[in-house]
Amino acid sequence: MTDEVPKIKQTRDELNAVSPSFCLAKWYQSTIHLQYGHTHSCHHPRTHKVPVEELKNNPSALHNTEYKKSQRELMLKGVRPPECQYCWNVEDLGPEHYSDRSSKSHEYWAKPFLKETSQMVGVENVNPTYVEVSFSNVCNLKCSYCSPAFSSSWMEEIQSQGAYPTSDNFNNLHWLRKEGKLPIPHREHNPYVDAFWEWFPDLYKNLQVFRITGGEPLLTKDTFKVLDYINNNPRPELELAINSNGCVPDKLFDQYIEKMKRITLDNKIGLTRLYTSVDTFGEQAEYIRDGLNFNQWYDNICRVLTELPKTKVTIMCTTGLLSLPNFHKLVDMIHPLKREFYSNERRVPITLDTAILRHPSYLSGVVADPSYSKMLDPSVEIMLENAETHDNAYKGFFDFEIAKLRRFQEYIAAGPNPQERLNIQQVRKDFVSYIDEYDKRRNKDFCKTFPELEEFYNLCKQ
Repeated sequence: MTDEVPKIKQTRDELNAVSPSFCLAKWYQSTIHLQYGHTHSCHHPRTHKVPVEELKNNPSALHNTEYKKSQRELMLKGVRPPECQYCWNVEDLGPEHYSDRSSKSHEYWAKPFLKETSQMVGVENVNPTYVEVSFSNVCNLKCSYCSPAFSSSWMEEIQSQGAYPTSDNFNNLHWLRKEGKLPIPHREHNPYVDAFWEWFPDLYKNLQVFRITGGEPLLTKDTFKVLDYINNNPRPELELAINSNGCVPDKLFDQYIEKMKRITLDNKIGLTRLYTSVDTFGEQAEYIRDGLNFNQWYDNICRVLTELPKTKVTIMCTTGLLSLPNFHKLVDMIHPLKREFYSNERRVPITLDTAILRHPSYLSGVVADPSYSKMLDPSVEIMLENAETHDNAYKGFFDFEIAKLRRFQEYIAAGPNPQERLNIQQVRKDFVSYIDEYDKRRNKDFCKTFPELEEFYNLCKQ
């Protein structure tokens, strides 16, 4: 049992004393997609639409929607909101299992508000303390597994060339329209962005964590407006995180560096992070994330580590089939950076965070034979050889970094989960259909870029 488990148990007991369905994330955590006006609290429930009319007299309705308030009322009355079923499934396994209801409510941005929130009725407007916001879907990349909802470049392609010829009609716009997620073009007026800036001065006062996602945040003026606001209104206790693909025009990355210097070196902000994505190494990474310049990305990461000595970098890897052949080269590139840019102040300069790609299924690891999991053996070996130890404190790969990669390897080795009900023949047929269309539209050559996977491609083609 870790030292943290008894504390989380105590938090769960305190939550249950209010209500067995009470969760502070519903009040104090918020993700807001301004490009299409959706929000949710906690990443498990689906997003829901923010009615524009609710914003007219209450810009905080970007978070405090009438729908979300109704879910809070249920929690205070001890009723389990159906949208939170993930946590109820965990808790129903028994008292020794702790759901995200307990762990999120235990976070420093939530726990201090437990008592005052327990005395609410659910209809109050509350400013969240943990906020993720995307201002726009504008993006210069067209990553293979992404969507027009998060990439204007994808939107332009689908509008001009249509959906992909796969059984799921990949990236057709019908589902975006159906879900109310068709983005407002970034050059057009957006009432949700207007409401955000009307609300932000009040929201900012008690923010603990603020993360800007996209799209590509460095391609929108709102990101730089946030940095200017922080410069003029210092908050040394605020944690700021910004996502970036690291491949924007140099003048914009220069601007990001200079504005971050002003707020970090003068201690106008607390912990700062740059989240950046790459899914394998070199040319194969550029294939997956179309528009990526791997060398430019690497140089910009090193710029951040050098010029922003108080900023930590997290490399987010969405690992799928195409990540397998060269992932060890990426791992081998990262471990010297951990040592080179270590400092007593920053300690952990760079971490690797692997998330398993599950959709579309024909780009996931399970589309291949389970034996392909062995392609990750060199990556795991490098991480183990350069693991953090007492003598190598903070300068090696952490247990959680190694565990996440191993989880991906085990995911492939286990083969398709029966609960996912995948028709593996159809999935492989879709794989070929997708790759052939992708190569044609993007002027790429899969077999030339991935010679290690050519045999698998030909097998699927048969």
